[in-house]
Formats: sequence, C-alpha cells, structure tokens
Amino acid sequence: MAARTPSEVLAESRRKTSFLKRQRVLDTIRLMLDGGEPISFAVVARAANVSTWLVYAEGVREHVQAAIQRQEQAPVVAAAQGRRARPASLHADLAMAREEIKELRAERDQFRVAMRQQLGHQLDQISNRKLTERITELTETNRKLEHELVQLRPLADHVPELERDLAAARTSLRQMIRDGNQHKPT
Repeated sequence: MAARTPSEVLAESRRKTSFLKRQRVLDTIRLMLDGGEPISFAVVARAANVSTWLVYAEGVREHVQAAIQRQEQAPVVAAAQGRRARPASLHADLAMAREEIKELRAERDQFRVAMRQQLGHQLDQISNRKLTERITELTETNRKLEHELVQLRPLADHVPELERDLAAARTSLRQMIRDGNQHKPT
C-alpha cells in the first residue's frame, strides 16, 4: 500500500467533513419536518450548526427547497389548531432546564461562599459603624448588579446566534470573493 501524501490526507478529511455536515443538514430537515417546525434556509443552517453557504450548495439546496415546498403544500389545518410539542421535545426541554437550574444553583452557592469569606475578612478589619455602612453599600450594589444581570441575560442569549450568523456571512463573502476571482479575465 503506497503512502498517502499530505494533500491526499487533507482532501480525504475535507470530503469526510463535508459528507458529515451534509448528512447533518439532511437529518435536521427530517427532524424539522417531523416536528412541524417552519423551514427556511437560514433556520436549517442554524439548527444544523452549519454555514448558510452549505444549505445553498448543490446537492443540499434541493432538499431544503423540497422541504419548504412540502410544508407550503401541507394543509392550513395545523396552523389553525396550533402546534403541540411532542413529548420527547418536552422531556428534552425539561432536562435542559433542570441542568441549567442545577448549574445556576451551584454558581449561586459559590458566590455565596465567596461573599461570606470576603465579608468575614472585612469584618475583622472594619469597625461596626463602617461595617454597617459597607453592608448597606454592598447590598445596594448587589441589587443594582442583579437588576443589570436580569436586563443583560436576554442579550447574552443572542450572542451565539449572532456569532453563527457572522461566521456564515464571512464564509459566504469568502466564497463570493473566490467566485469573483475565478471569473476575472486574465
């Protein structure tokens, strides 16, 4: 058996990665159809965690278009009746919520321990009057920070989505530049 060159190894790796990503897109389309979720190119790309460029690529685009057409031809009855979540979906959401609650509780407990240690250290160094003023100040600061955290949490939830969209836009731009360079007359 002849040894493969690095370029052959790289090419094989890229083919395999491409195949796996395309399969993930097809699986995502199937799951979205089964779950009755609305399908679009961007939604499929986001759900499959691939670039939007890939869902428009030949061999994948046809599957997305077929799924969109299939949904368009579906009776309007489902929308009138409202869609119900499947039990498996509800169980998955519940499990994720429980895990997040567990993580938040652990984080809260860590903060409590750290806060107690810090306050204990300060108690040793400050008089009672200064301590009372400091506790009041810290309590007010804590309330403000909790309020800011509540306001910022929805924004933080959008960061991964925006990062994926940015990455997809960059990939599309690179592809457009490549395509433009290939079509330039020499």
